[in-house]
Amino acid sequence: MRILHTMLRVAQIDRSIAFYTEILGMRLLRREDYPEGRFTLAFVGYGNEADGAVIELTHNWDTAAYDMGNAFGHIALGVDDAYATCAAIKARGGRVVREAGPMKHGTTVIAFVEDPDGYKIELIQKKA
Repeated sequence: MRILHTMLRVAQIDRSIAFYTEILGMRLLRREDYPEGRFTLAFVGYGNEADGAVIELTHNWDTAAYDMGNAFGHIALGVDDAYATCAAIKARGGRVVREAGPMKHGTTVIAFVEDPDGYKIELIQKKA
């Protein structure tokens, strides 16, 4: 067994695709509209779905916004340099909500960014 994807419900599919592809550098792997069900699915990731986990963005056409709730935490991405990644994300118009630096009570360098729907993405700097 392996993890295939994580699904996030998004308010505006094109805005979310732009964030994950243009700001975080993922690729749009596939997108399909389901008119009878009134929803769109888009899959984004850094590699092929056959090789690793991806993110499924689900847009229900008749829902303008979602409540975040308090159970979901975040998606984590491994990066070579969290400081440089934050700078690049800001330069592309992304929102950094916790600047890169050592985690509280530890030495791992982390940062957090937020997607257009408010989902948090943790950047974890790879250890040397």
